[in-house]
Amino acid sequence: MKKQMRKRVLMATLAVATVLGTVGSAYAVPLVSDVVMTQRTGTRIVDITYTLSGEPAIVTLGIETNNVALPDSAVTRLSGDVCKKVEAGSRSIVWNAGADWPENLTQVAKAKAKVTAWSVDAPPQVMVIDLTGGSSASSYPVNYYVSTAALPYGGLTNSIYKDSQLVMRKIPNGAFTMGELTGTKQVTLTDDFYMGVFQVTQGQWDKVMGTDPSDFKDTFNPVNKVAYDDIRGTAAQGGGGWPTNDSVYTSSFIGRLRVKAGLTTFDLPTDAQWEYACRAETISYYSDGFSTGADTNVLNELGWWSGNSGSAARWVGQKKSNTWGLYDMHGNVWEWCLDWYASSLTGGVNPKGAVSGSARVFRGGCWSFPASGCRSASRFSNSPSARSSRIGFRLVRTLP
Repeated sequence: MKKQMRKRVLMATLAVATVLGTVGSAYAVPLVSDVVMTQRTGTRIVDITYTLSGEPAIVTLGIETNNVALPDSAVTRLSGDVCKKVEAGSRSIVWNAGADWPENLTQVAKAKAKVTAWSVDAPPQVMVIDLTGGSSASSYPVNYYVSTAALPYGGLTNSIYKDSQLVMRKIPNGAFTMGELTGTKQVTLTDDFYMGVFQVTQGQWDKVMGTDPSDFKDTFNPVNKVAYDDIRGTAAQGGGGWPTNDSVYTSSFIGRLRVKAGLTTFDLPTDAQWEYACRAETISYYSDGFSTGADTNVLNELGWWSGNSGSAARWVGQKKSNTWGLYDMHGNVWEWCLDWYASSLTGGVNPKGAVSGSARVFRGGCWSFPASGCRSASRFSNSPSARSSRIGFRLVRTLP
């Protein structure tokens, strides 16, 4: 059920600056042509020019030498019309090959550039929201990468991605069995969606809101003591209408992100999206793929819970991720979901949960909960106005 990646690719050889050809889906609307690659005299700075025709597209760059693609981690020092949405016209990219590829001094002249135009409806695997400007910024730039290895600043392990850059990975649409034992439901999610690689941190909340309400103060710890109403807005402010509508208060966390990033589908995950992303195609007790019960050895590898946390939330991203590259899906802090809580699950296609209620769902377990409370199917709830040192959240962006 995965959406077909609609993209166009064009390659140019640096030494002769000739176009090698095009490949891609027949359904692609954006088209790349006239790729030319030149090295600046006396430097290892490479200029790549190209023409983008048709509708705007998200453009990425890959490099090959001797018909072998360089790893994504070797093509990160990029600037210009790349890793972002680009309008049609004559465009340019600058690659600092000397910084990215210092061990291959003689190979740059033999390299080939692969320019890829992705449909904005089917973007690359990784999206990053740049929060560097802080709460007073008028906009938050959005960049795209083919993998987390392609991220600049040395990749995902750099602490910048737990503070001023918010990283999201694309989760493919599909079907799964939600819940456990006799309370399961069959669910189909028809749309791909991005999900935060990490729980939103105190540093990221502060960059957007200019505050930090949390206990366990630390930039890289998950933000906590934030209510559902703080994240989306109260019912009176227009942020409590789910599932009737997905409107949010413009001054809420998600409201500010929507406006400043120029993307209207940021939100909390639905109950179904959360469990689907947590499981990552597993049916086990935890997302390891094998556990059948509260195996504390497994949970120690995946998350912070009452048995290993020291009675406090911890830095995000220190434990092992699930197979879709999401960290802390078990433990650390509970994560708010969109849906009203009901004791029975809602199955079907793109379920939105109960039509009304008094409490919203949160998922995943936390630093003070036992191992059984951190399982993939674990669900609890609280008033949307509740603020707790045990509850935070993770961001989602659903794609068309």
